[in-house]
Amino acid sequence: MTSPSVSFEVFPPKTVDAAFKLWDTAQALAPLAPRFFSVTYGAGGSTRDLTHDAAHVLHRTSGLPVSAHLTCVGASVAETIEVAEKFHAAGVTDIVALRGDPQAGATQFTPHPEGFKNSVELIEALTILDKFTIRVGAYPDSHPDAASQHANIQYLKRKFDAGADEAITQFFFESESFLRFRDQCAAAGIDKPIVPGILPITNWTSARKFAERCGTKIPAWLDEAYRAAERDGRTELLSTSLCAELCSALVDEGVDSLHFYTLNRPELTRDVCRALGVSPQSSLSNVA
Repeated sequence: MTSPSVSFEVFPPKTVDAAFKLWDTAQALAPLAPRFFSVTYGAGGSTRDLTHDAAHVLHRTSGLPVSAHLTCVGASVAETIEVAEKFHAAGVTDIVALRGDPQAGATQFTPHPEGFKNSVELIEALTILDKFTIRVGAYPDSHPDAASQHANIQYLKRKFDAGADEAITQFFFESESFLRFRDQCAAAGIDKPIVPGILPITNWTSARKFAERCGTKIPAWLDEAYRAAERDGRTELLSTSLCAELCSALVDEGVDSLHFYTLNRPELTRDVCRALGVSPQSSLSNVA
């Protein structure tokens, strides 16, 4: 089995302790020579400055590409483009362009009166700047707001047509979800890279709640597997084996890149990567 290339998502720290956890995560995972780290963006732009600072420092200290999240939520077009320009000035030339989740207390996305109405408009504006590699989100189990899987895939096609270079999927629990989606996208004429997003499960209760919010299908056998593992004190072993098995199944089907949602907890992600044959390439000695 050929080892896949990998990339890792982290979130910006809000406290000193969280900052140490982020740098520990970078220290642990950068030696695996990821294609990039992505840094998330809080709902409503709530971590806008933190995202910028974390992306800047992570890029400067690791020397690795960093793909900063940018959303349409809670900002005018001018403010959003200003954020993108600040990323570029800091040496961050990769952006994950997203519509973004509804602001706190809201049940659905409402555009800022002077803002981008959706991710396609954001992608078009970033494409015109001609300064960034643009990544976008994709949803194997369909986006919760999509009328159908067909509509979900057609919207992804619009994002590529607007200028996106690559898509990263929401996480999923069974390889068939991604493989089916990949085939459907190809049939729709999408020929740009679609990278599966992988969530190593550090806490099943939290992962399950997150899956429910984003419309990810939850197989019944997973509930039973974690119930049994919790009884036996083997949840970590189960998570590692399930995640490694999922990734191996994808690689066996020709997937050559994987994107891990680390939740700033690198141990499980690192163990899975090693199981896939992704070995350390160098040290990251200058991360503080």
